[in-house]
Amino acid sequence: MLRKLLVVVVLALVSACSSGGGDELPAGPDLMKKAAEAMKAVKSAGFSIATEGEPKVPVRKADGRLTAAGDADGTITIDILGTLQEVSFSLVGDTVHFKGPTGGFQKMTRQQLAQFYDPSVILDPAKGIAQLLTSVTDPKVEALEGDTYRVATTFPAQVLGQIIPGVQQGVNGTVWLDKATSRLTKVSLPLQNGTVTVSFSDYDAPVTITPPAAG
Repeated sequence: MLRKLLVVVVLALVSACSSGGGDELPAGPDLMKKAAEAMKAVKSAGFSIATEGEPKVPVRKADGRLTAAGDADGTITIDILGTLQEVSFSLVGDTVHFKGPTGGFQKMTRQQLAQFYDPSVILDPAKGIAQLLTSVTDPKVEALEGDTYRVATTFPAQVLGQIIPGVQQGVNGTVWLDKATSRLTKVSLPLQNGTVTVSFSDYDAPVTITPPAAG
């Protein structure tokens, strides 16, 4: 009897160690809440948008830098009436300086830019990534991949459409959150006819956005 009892105790200890707390994945809602708070505190970031296939969104590609104050610069490839056009931009205050494949820089207002795409929304706590992470439903942490948690969740169309114009319905997507900081590193959005992937880097790196030099 004593021998059997010892075997049971040993098996119980082995089972407890093999499923130890160190390897347990965090709860999805708790992780998303921490991620939303972490993103609210971001001062600047690098971002990129890439598409696969032909998703029905105007922005097909983008690379740039953002500040929490709303300034941004970089390049955006936009589908305008079936034609892809790459535009360089610098958004400072309420003025957008932009340049197409030919010619020099021109100006438009931030409000005019917003009709196509306003990248400064991304770090806006009330409209951007922080709000998106707060509004997701049924987040499930699927795995720890390297230094990031992979989380499957559903994004509401209303908030997602402010970040990715053209999205008109909820999307079952995936986010990757940095284990150490809880910040968002990547989000993948399967849409009709294709996928949109948004990635982030260089959080809180010193960034100064300036208008392009005249001439």
